Amino acid sequence: MARRKQKKVEGSKAAWLVTVADLMTLLIVFFVLILTMSVMDTTVITRISPRTASLSPILMSGPGRVPERVHLIEQVLRDPFNVLEKRNRIKDLLFPLDILPKELSPGELERNLEILAHPEGVVIVLTDSLLFVEGSHNLDSVGKALLDALIPVIFTVNADLNISGHTDPGTVEGRDDYELSFMRAAGVLEHFLQARLAPNRFSISGYGPDKPLFTGDDPESRRKNRRVEILVKSTPRIGGYLF
Repeated sequence: MARRKQKKVEGSKAAWLVTVADLMTLLIVFFVLILTMSVMDTTVITRISPRTASLSPILMSGPGRVPERVHLIEQVLRDPFNVLEKRNRIKDLLFPLDILPKELSPGELERNLEILAHPEGVVIVLTDSLLFVEGSHNLDSVGKALLDALIPVIFTVNADLNISGHTDPGTVEGRDDYELSFMRAAGVLEHFLQARLAPNRFSISGYGPDKPLFTGDDPESRRKNRRVEILVKSTPRIGGYLF
């Protein structure tokens, strides 16, 4: 009889151990699932732009999803030869009314923003009056806000970029045009790098007055020639501008 009681006690101990083992297995599976989901989310976001050094705080500050307008822009940039037909649509997607700085009217933005097709990709052209303190290479508050609107697009699009500065002759009296154009391009680049975009995606150029968009000497042509161009290189280089 004593031996039978001993067997019952050992059986109850074994059942208790099985229950604990099952519980531990479930906990391990639960934590593995959580870890897998976390890694998957980071992988998906990183795959969007594999050359980005780290996740942009501007994107990560939201719900973790790329804005729909950015997806639409990305689709257009894949087919740069149709950009001219969609330039107004691109402008609206890049700078929707709800993100425009209050100091900037839609009409002023329209007069100082251009979208060009280029054999290497798409060019976003911003005149100096949108970006810089007058006579300076320092970005003003409006310029920073406009560049901030571009950061999610640059983050998402898997392409290299060139930022080039341009002036008209004698943009700032007493200052070298080539130096000024280069410093303005560098200022735009610095703003993008502060958002933790990968430095190896960028190059910068300062052309001074050597590459005007407009050849006239009238004030309007000169104003539009004072600009920064952001070239998104989505296709191989084969030539010059397409108008």
